[in-house]
Amino acid sequence: MSEPRPPLSSRATILIPFAIVTLIWGSTWLVIRDQLGVVPPSWSVSYRFLVAGIAMTLFALYKRESFRFDSRGLAFVAATGLAQFCLNFNLVYRAEEHITSGLVAVVFAMLLVPNALFARIFLGQKLGRQLLLGSAVAMAGIALLFLHEARIDPSRTVEVLIGIAFTLSAILAASSANVLQATDIAKRYPMNATLAAAMLFGATLNAAFAWATTGAPIFEPRLGYVAGILYLGLAASAIAFPLYFGVLRVIGPAK
Repeated sequence: MSEPRPPLSSRATILIPFAIVTLIWGSTWLVIRDQLGVVPPSWSVSYRFLVAGIAMTLFALYKRESFRFDSRGLAFVAATGLAQFCLNFNLVYRAEEHITSGLVAVVFAMLLVPNALFARIFLGQKLGRQLLLGSAVAMAGIALLFLHEARIDPSRTVEVLIGIAFTLSAILAASSANVLQATDIAKRYPMNATLAAAMLFGATLNAAFAWATTGAPIFEPRLGYVAGILYLGLAASAIAFPLYFGVLRVIGPAK
């Protein structure tokens, strides 16, 4: 009898890209924190995904992927751009205006909960015991973190609640985009071209919102800010998102 094949989630083709994404995204919280101040958050998000969208477009052209989308493809691009590259990151940037980047990062671990629930509702994926246990541990950890923050400085309780509310809203937006990537419709279109279009659409939405709420574009010509935009646009977006969505399409959003 042949030995049973290891589960998909334990194979190198899944673990290596997931490790790369984790290492990259684990550092982005600090970079985002550095960008708060002079430039309104929505403009910073717009610059980030303009850089990412251009890079992804060039890569898609190099791979000779088609940018011809039918009505379903355009709807998929718009939904991904709105949920992942507009709402998600606008909410994350605003969360970091109220709470520490570390707390935002830890609360974002709750992403597994709506991912699992949405995957069950919309994709019919089962909720395993390990997933339920992990979700319970994550929620308990978030509750303990909140109590810790409240005890350290009771006067900041409202600020902490606002920051966590922004983070949870960002999680719901990101989870919606995650589930979209696991649908059959996502597999009908080339990933790089689709991501390029979604990022550019997200950048446009961010710019429109920023202009409507804060006025004309503002840019900080500081080396750290420019380097941060390039790092977030290239490493944390143009490199990380294709790897992450590639893993997600294979093992599903819950795992």
